[in-house]
Parts: sequence; C-alpha cells; structure tokens
Amino acid sequence: MLEAAIDLMRQSGLSGAGINNILKVSGGPKGSMYHHFPNGKDQIVGEAITIYAGRVQATIGAALDRGRTPGEKIRGLFDALARRMADGDFKRSCAVAAVTLDMDESAALHRPLLDGTLSAWIDEVACHLPAPSSARTRSFAGLVVSTVEGAYVRARAGGSARPLIEAGLWLSELAEQALGVDAEV
Repeated sequence: MLEAAIDLMRQSGLSGAGINNILKVSGGPKGSMYHHFPNGKDQIVGEAITIYAGRVQATIGAALDRGRTPGEKIRGLFDALARRMADGDFKRSCAVAAVTLDMDESAALHRPLLDGTLSAWIDEVACHLPAPSSARTRSFAGLVVSTVEGAYVRARAGGSARPLIEAGLWLSELAEQALGVDAEV
C-alpha cells in the first residue's frame, strides 16, 4: 500500500492518492488499510512520503559521490535524475513537489514533513560540496534543489529530459565558479 501511495503521489499528487486508488493499485483489502493505517489517508501519505524522501536522499548522495569536483558532482546529480525521469517515461516526478503543489488546507498538516524533507535534501547536497562558507554552500544547495524541482516540472510537461540536462550543465558551471574548481570534498 505504501508503494502504491508513493507511485500515485509521483503521478498525480495528493488528490490522486486517495484510499480507493491506493487499494486499487495495491490490490489490498480495505480492512487491511485501516488496520495498518488507522488514521487513514493522512497516515499513509505521511509514511509514504517519509519512505520516498529517504530513497531520494540516498539517490542524491550516491549521484553526488560519483563526482570529484563540484561541477562533476552537480552534473552527475542532474544526469541521474534525467535518467530516472526518462526511465519512468516522464509519467512520474517528485512526490514531495506534487503533494506540495496539490496541498489544500485540509492537507496542510503535511507541510512540516514536506518542508523538512526539502531541507534534508538541501543538507545532503551541501554536505557533498566544499564549504568555503557553510551559509554560501547551503544557499547554493538550496538553489540546486529548487532547480531540480522546477526542471522535473518542465521535463514532465515536455516529455523530455532536456530541462534536467541543461540545468545540470548550467549549475555545474556555477558550482565550479562559486565553490572552486579544484576543491574536493
């Protein structure tokens, strides 16, 4: 059920991850849903986002680990995310962004989890980059995460990885300039 919730949120945000949709995709019985998730949709959404967030953070870390310079790290991250989008035939994007954009007042209780997730991803990017100043590095990491989310939207809309590839190229140049070509982590 959690995997179904993640997949549905990546496709259509919070509105697409209703209990009936989750049950249909997962094949699970309704009784099991309320047995494992007594607080209903809010609970399954929170748990699914937590699992998804950890997976994405690991993906970010692994992609950044492959590069030596700041530019190689950033380019590698965007290349990995472009492959991920293409592998999913551009039908899925970031569950955190999709849920955030789909959030209404009744779902606002997820705001701290979503904000904390994005902050953790920023921290993950920052810890893989040289830190001439921790504030500057974290600010740059925030730009990286913001750009990833925007590029996901454009990639999905256009059915092309090009926005992610182009963003990676530009940000890799900025990373080299802002954080030092010869710097290693």
